[in-house]
Formats: sequence, structure tokens, C-alpha cells
Amino acid sequence: MSGDKLDAQRVTIHEMARRLGISVASVSYALNGRPGVGEATRERVLALARELDWHPSSSARALSRSRTDTIGMVLRRDPELLGQEPYYMSLLSGVESVLSAAHQSLLLRMVGTAPGRDFDVYRQWSAERRVDGVIVLDRLVDDRRPALLRSLKMPYVMHGLRLDPDTGRQVVEDLVTDARVIIDHLASLGHTDIIDVTGPLNLAHEVERRDAIAAEATVCGIRVTVVEGDYTRAGAQQLVAERLARWSDATAVVSSNDVMALGILRSLTRGGRSDMALVSWDDSMLCDISAPAITALDRQPTAQGQRSARNLLHAINADQEQAEAPTPSRLVVRETSRPAS
Repeated sequence: MSGDKLDAQRVTIHEMARRLGISVASVSYALNGRPGVGEATRERVLALARELDWHPSSSARALSRSRTDTIGMVLRRDPELLGQEPYYMSLLSGVESVLSAAHQSLLLRMVGTAPGRDFDVYRQWSAERRVDGVIVLDRLVDDRRPALLRSLKMPYVMHGLRLDPDTGRQVVEDLVTDARVIIDHLASLGHTDIIDVTGPLNLAHEVERRDAIAAEATVCGIRVTVVEGDYTRAGAQQLVAERLARWSDATAVVSSNDVMALGILRSLTRGGRSDMALVSWDDSMLCDISAPAITALDRQPTAQGQRSARNLLHAINADQEQAEAPTPSRLVVRETSRPAS
């Protein structure tokens, strides 16, 4: 074994600080990806760490700071259905990319849809000091989780909220602009009567999307019929199949996610309404490889996950949260962007 490898087993951040002629705090900030140290100094520290093949002792570091270096996420979805949603895989990859760079671990728990199971997990994690903070997904109408987490003194962020750079207040992701993009696109194709297939309306963002679509449609003189879906392909397919005959005047459908869009498309095709336009709020490979390919919003879920992870690390470290502009969405126009007939 080389001398460098031996040094790596013995070296501490105090020794690294001595070798570099800087403070222990500067070394710690650099190794943990925290602010408070210049980029040039950070690079010197990281270069020495690479030279020595140095890796932090997670247990020693956690003990010294009363930290676990672990972030938690509780998913309140049916595990089988969750595996069908590409959005979540992209979201998790964004979260993990930030945590990995900061030497943090991710503890993921899927609790299904039974009421209260997520509360039990949060209480258990708090009692056992399993995590330093949590990212909360799928905001609910009248959500009680923030109050619980505050009572547990557990740092958290609500995914889908951001700090507005103009007001400094927490605001919802820019769904109004996304709704305007969708409605303006359909209006440009001549559509005046559309179906809005939402996700479950106990979710706050689904209510916000529904209201944003309705408001933008009113501006454009478009009639909207709202139908509540369940995020599944089979559910959306059945929902549309049962109602298609009543929608003789409608010429376009908006789907709240890519999975439901596949079911909607199948029912439109089988029901002899393949002339109807279809737009999905979520884009994924499913939309691209579908036949015909489905027009969809690329809402950059990976970037959204990265932002939530960064904001949680700021909260845990008691740093000031950084205001950020909304993650810009992009409409990917494909074959289902059909003109009104």
C-alpha cells in the first residue's frame, strides 16, 4: 500500500488544514459543499482530498454535529402505481444528485395510501433521530403535515413551492404560466371546447392546475369540462370511454399526467375520435414513443428535485434560502397537436 493510502487512513481535517495553511472551518465547509469558503480554496481542499483518497467518516461527522447526514422522503402512493410514473424517477434523480454531492444519504419510505401511515413514519424518524430533514411531496388541500413537522422540530420543504425573488415569500410553482402555454396552444389550433382530465382533487396542485386551466380558457373563450382521474392508464381509459359519447362537441383533451394520457389516447382511438387533440401536463419517454406521439409539457422534474434538495439543505444548515425563478417548462409539440375539425 502506498504512503498516500496510509495517510488517507490517518489524516483528519485538522491535518488537512495544517498542510494547506487554512482554518479547520474552511476545510469543513469545502468538504461538505457549504458556503463560507472561496472557490479557489474549495478546489485546493478537494484536490488534497483526492490526492489522499480521503473520504469522510459518516458516523464521526454525524456525531460531531448531532447529524445523521440523511434526508427522508415519504411517498403516499400505491407502490405498484408509483413505478409506472416516470416523473417520480426523474424527481428522485434530481434530489439524489444534490445529496450525493453534499455527502448526504436518502432514506425513502413508501407507505401506500392508508391514512396516517406517513405521520407514523415522521414520528418514528423524529424519535429515532433517523433523518435531519424531509422533502414533502404531493401537497394536499388542508395539508396537516407541515404542522406535524413543525411540532417535531424537523426541518422540511414542500416540493412544488419556491421562494419568490421579488417578494421573498413561498409561492406555488408557476402553474399559471404552464396553463397559459397549454391553452394558448390549443386556441391556436382552433379549439373552443376541451376536456380537462385532472388527477385526484385532494391534491393541492391538481386544484391549482384545474383553476389555472379554467381561468386561461375563459380568457380565450374556450369551454372546459372537468373530469377527475386517478393518475392510472386504465382508470383514464375507462373514464374517457364511458363519457366520450357525451363529448360530441369537444375537440381536445388535457391530461394531468403522461400515464393517463396513454389511456385517454387509446379510448379516443377506439371510440373513433382520433381527430381530437391531446396534451399532457407531464412529458416522458412514454409520450415520445406513443403512436401517435403525445404533445406534452417538459416541466423539468430533475431540476425541480434538485431545487427541493438544495432548499432542504439550506434549512437544515440554517442558511438563508435562496430565491429562485420558476423552473421554465417547455411545450414539446408532437402528433396529437391536431387542429379542431
